[in-house]
Amino acid sequence: MRPVTRPAVSIRRTASSVRRWWHGQPAEERSYTPVMTPSWSEHRGPRGAEYDQRWERLAASGEEVHGEADLVERYGPRSVLDAGCGTGRVAIELDSRGIEVVGTDLDAAMLEAARTKAPHLTWVEADLASLDLRDDAGERRRFELAVLAGNVMIFVTPGREAEVVGRIADHLLPNGLLVAGFQLSTEFAGTERITLAEYDRCAAAAGLELADRFATWSGDPFVEGGDYAVSVHRRA
Repeated sequence: MRPVTRPAVSIRRTASSVRRWWHGQPAEERSYTPVMTPSWSEHRGPRGAEYDQRWERLAASGEEVHGEADLVERYGPRSVLDAGCGTGRVAIELDSRGIEVVGTDLDAAMLEAARTKAPHLTWVEADLASLDLRDDAGERRRFELAVLAGNVMIFVTPGREAEVVGRIADHLLPNGLLVAGFQLSTEFAGTERITLAEYDRCAAAAGLELADRFATWSGDPFVEGGDYAVSVHRRA
């Protein structure tokens, strides 16, 4: 896999100008901006096709909605596991760019929307904490890169984060990459989310080493104290 090349122009955002992040992008005014609940099963936001509507509105307004795919592609993987794929927005875009991709998610409604949009792709309903993908010969499926977009790590059941990271790491080839982006802000009372330090400890326990860290999926430099981080860890 070729190394990432940082963009020549950096789009800088500050905490004062952004009230909440979703996929590393500022939320639309008056749009649905989900409060981060302890796990996805307790999350009361939209599912399936309704979830897709926000991204359709953003795309129609001229916004770039494929930052995750852009960053993943710059690492040059030939195979990608989209873990917590939701309705398949990232996986379908990667497939359109010629990358082999498998999507997995625990939410049946989200996966149904993904299958409707791209029935030719492989969509697997599974809990990431017990993920065990096998090929036709019964061997563990392994990928050059796994991506956790959409704040997946802060929707994981509290206490199971290390299991999730470990299971995904087990699906990486040697030198394979795990790319995860999630919100770091703790300004909202009553919410629980994994910290960056805790995530790094989970990665280290799974045999992963930090390779890159960005503030957004656009590749902006990460600064301590920021609201969002995209972390790239490599399997040793």
